[in-house]
Amino acid sequence: MRLIVMGCGRVGEQFARLMDAEGHSVTIVDTDEAAREKMRHGFRGRVIIGIGFDQKTLIEAGIKEAEAFAATSNSDNANIIAARIARNIFHVPKVVASLYDPRRAEIYRRLGLLTFSSTELGAERVRQLLLYQELDPILTFGSGEVAVLSIEVLPQLVGKQVRDLIVPGEIQVGSITRQGKAFVPIQGTILMEGDTLHIIALTAALKRLKALLGYMEGE
Repeated sequence: MRLIVMGCGRVGEQFARLMDAEGHSVTIVDTDEAAREKMRHGFRGRVIIGIGFDQKTLIEAGIKEAEAFAATSNSDNANIIAARIARNIFHVPKVVASLYDPRRAEIYRRLGLLTFSSTELGAERVRQLLLYQELDPILTFGSGEVAVLSIEVLPQLVGKQVRDLIVPGEIQVGSITRQGKAFVPIQGTILMEGDTLHIIALTAALKRLKALLGYMEGE
């Protein structure tokens, strides 16, 4: 994928490095010359110095051929302006903008822009860690509404079936790793000692999942 990342702050840098490591063609646009030095080691993409919503700068970055655009600067206004230019003028297929103020998210959704709030994501992550320490999500989707968890089978689960852990629309067992090999289980799959479950669940259903897993026994 040919991707442009506007903003080389903490979010932009980490996202760019992640996509670069996965083999995508990444170009960073940032106003600060220091971005070049920051990305000098271990980054195979390009760094363009300029304003992220300036059309000439974007053309230099290759926006006419870009398949995705991520606005991740520390300015909500700049992110939205750049995202709208990428989508409405250059017709980039996939555009997302970071918002530090989650109260603005609904306004921008009405404009048809896909946004995420690092503030909301951080708050949801803190909530998860405080309330469900035994269920530590390894990945979340959206604004944290859906979580992926890796859970070792507890003694009280050995001999039970996968169907005992499924709640339609809330909790699903996506895969099981057994003796180093992963597979997609059926509802009748028997849970064995040493199994690692990979569960997809609504974060709102984590308390219910704890009960199904037996974490709440004795509390």
